Amino acid sequence: MRDNRDILRQRGFSLVELMIVISIIGILVAIGIPAWQGAVRSANEAATIKHLSEIQTGQVTYYNTQNRTGYGTFPQLASGGYLKEAFNSDQPVVDGYVYSMTITPRGNNQPPTFSVNANPEKATGVTATGSQYFYFGSDTSTPRYNKERPATADDPALNTTK
Repeated sequence: MRDNRDILRQRGFSLVELMIVISIIGILVAIGIPAWQGAVRSANEAATIKHLSEIQTGQVTYYNTQNRTGYGTFPQLASGGYLKEAFNSDQPVVDGYVYSMTITPRGNNQPPTFSVNANPEKATGVTATGSQYFYFGSDTSTPRYNKERPATADDPALNTTK
């Protein structure tokens, strides 16, 4: 009779073993989630830099095909095939960043200009989509960035060769 009780007791896990396994899983999750979120933010920022390059190329091409009369809006660039369809709105949200464009038409012997800001959809907190703000325009040769506020042409140039 005693042998049957020992066999029944040995089937399964004790409460202590179960608590240890749950604790280990909790520790792994606590370490893994912030690392995963950091990777997502980095990927969003890299995609944004790529999109700014695509916007620059699209604007130059649009400008040249329009007989150098002006730059295009996001919807004009997207519908003309210069940008992805994801940019077919006035303030597109792509890869966790909100893009806004300002276009200044030609006037008073001044050439037309454009500028684009790419700001994180959410800049702080656990669900942040990015930690840097970007700027690019016809007045700069490389994207500019700022870690605290929307970037301008006066902010430092982004070193894209790293």
